[in-house]
Amino acid sequence: MANHKNSKKAIRQTERRTGVNRNRMTRMRTFVKNAENALGMHNTPAVSFEEAKVAVVAAESAMMRVAKTGIIHKNFVSRKVSRLVARLKAIAS
Repeated sequence: MANHKNSKKAIRQTERRTGVNRNRMTRMRTFVKNAENALGMHNTPAVSFEEAKVAVVAAESAMMRVAKTGIIHKNFVSRKVSRLVARLKAIAS
């Protein structure tokens, strides 16, 4: 256990940030999972193009929000969004 006042404060901050970051990551993963399911991935039937488009836009927004806070890297978000949009375009055609 930490003995210094500053170390104790750092531990409290880390615990608080960890909880916040965990919630943000869980929320982001849920949006991504919903978008992937809407696109027919993971052995689920694809929904209509409009519903899939709404799900992909929501997932992109959630991922960008998490990347903006520095929890995940922006290139990871760009790669993931690119793959989702490519699958969305495949459904459109």
